[in-house]
Amino acid sequence: MSQVFIVTDSTADIPDALVEKYQIHVVPLRVVFGQETYLDGIELSPAKFYEKLGDAKVLPTTSQPSPAEFMNVYSELLNEHPGSQIVSIHLSSGMSGTYQSALLGKSMLEEEYGADITVIDSKSASYGYGLLVIHAAQLAQAGKSAAEIEAEVHKLHQDRKLYFLVDTLEYLQKGGRIGKASAILGTLLNIKPILSIDEEGVIYAVEKIRGQKKAMERIVQMFEQDFAGKRINIAVGHTANPETAEAFIALMKTRFELGEVVYPNIGAVIGSHVGFGTIAVFVWPA
Repeated sequence: MSQVFIVTDSTADIPDALVEKYQIHVVPLRVVFGQETYLDGIELSPAKFYEKLGDAKVLPTTSQPSPAEFMNVYSELLNEHPGSQIVSIHLSSGMSGTYQSALLGKSMLEEEYGADITVIDSKSASYGYGLLVIHAAQLAQAGKSAAEIEAEVHKLHQDRKLYFLVDTLEYLQKGGRIGKASAILGTLLNIKPILSIDEEGVIYAVEKIRGQKKAMERIVQMFEQDFAGKRINIAVGHTANPETAEAFIALMKTRFELGEVVYPNIGAVIGSHVGFGTIAVFVWPA
């Protein structure tokens, strides 16, 4: 059976230690502050990004990798390991053109070499699909085929649940996700929107709660509806606010038996759209 390599992009927000452990190949997106462009996660760490974001007068912009960048990663792997397969998992096509770039990179190689590459639209963001990438890499190390990995990734996608809680509506408003009037009113009323991602991979508001403490409690209640009595794995991503992530984990421990616990840093690309004080909670069966 041929070896399977796992490729993803930097918006999966996978901790570096796990990238190294599972030999995952990460293609970076770009973050632009004014005239300066940085490779996400390579030239701009989450810590450095939030430092620059705090000083920025204009919000940064982001851009996807080119098809040629994906083609180069794929071709390098296949040249070094002839006959191998690649499973490439990426940020939702409902949020970015990254998935389309990966598909085009694949098509460039298939026409010439007949390369065996599976590109998957995660329909998710951040560790909402980072956990899928980790699972795929674990299966690859266990000797599973690309087809088996794809099937298991889709199954886990259905089984996991996720919610985002943003501290301020400023970044969603400036990024065009909500209207200015809604952002102003929400700020005045201390509204904390609980967000998730639908089946098409698009962000939507689940509920709007006044106050962060009540919003966190409501998220726990929603997880109880799906995972009551079950042992769960959990990841809580954050945007330079680890104390809030730790407080949420402490709250979850009062209601659930926890297995794996991960604290991903939400990187520069996702952070550009949600801003400071965000936590993103991902739960899947243990």
